[in-house]
Formats: sequence, C-alpha cells, structure tokens
Amino acid sequence: MTEHTGAKRGGEPGSRGRTSIADVVVEKIAGMAARDVRGVHALGSGFARSMGSMRERMPGAGSGKSVTRGVSVEVGEVQTAIDLELVVDYGVSITDVAGAVRENVISAVEQMAGREVVEVNIMVGDVKLPDEEDEDEGQERQRLQ
Repeated sequence: MTEHTGAKRGGEPGSRGRTSIADVVVEKIAGMAARDVRGVHALGSGFARSMGSMRERMPGAGSGKSVTRGVSVEVGEVQTAIDLELVVDYGVSITDVAGAVRENVISAVEQMAGREVVEVNIMVGDVKLPDEEDEDEGQERQRLQ
C-alpha cells in the first residue's frame, strides 16, 4: 500500500507539458518594445517600409503597419538573439537610443516569452530629418490627389 502525501503525481501543473513560442511572437514583442523608445522613428530599411506600405494597401493583405518589419530573431528552447534595423529621429543620440532599445527589448522578451536574450544587434539604417516627410505620408498624399 502506498501513501499519498497530498502532492500530485507528475510534478507541478505548470511543469507538465511543453510550451513552444513561434518566432513571429518574439518578433512582435521585440518590434513593439523597440518602437516604444523615444527617438525611434521607424523599423526597417526605406525599401522594406515602402514595400510594406504598398502591401498594406492591397485588399486582403491585412491592415495596419507590420510590427515585425525590421525585426529578425533566432529563437531556441531557452535563448533568443534579435536583430533590429532602425530609423532614428534627427538630433537624438544614436548610442543612447540603441542602449534604450536593447534594454526595452530584452526586458519585454524575457518577461513575456520567458527566453533569455543573448544579444540584440542594432543597425541604424537611416535618420529621419525634420523636413523630410515620411514615405507613407508622401504615398498617401499622392493617392488623395
């Protein structure tokens, strides 16, 4: 005869089974966290942003800006690496913005996805000048004329 001590067989309920997190989930978390940093104008290269804005206007292609544009991840069982391509606002310290983006992205991914972030690589591909209009704004203005 065996005695039960009140503990459930198989361990704690939270440890039974496996949780998988798709790359796109981590991409979205990282993209949102990066965009929350003051001084980040946009993510992705100019070409990627142009193609994305064209894609967004196509019927059935979904609505809104793609939060994963400019974000690439490698997700493992317990660790992840993230690459970001940023457009920063003119006048901000790029090194300060990059540091703040790293902190925000690492915090968000580790808290929400439970994955250790081993690196966040940032490539600043452009600077948004005050007198430049956004590509999205220019294309929208052309459509309205």
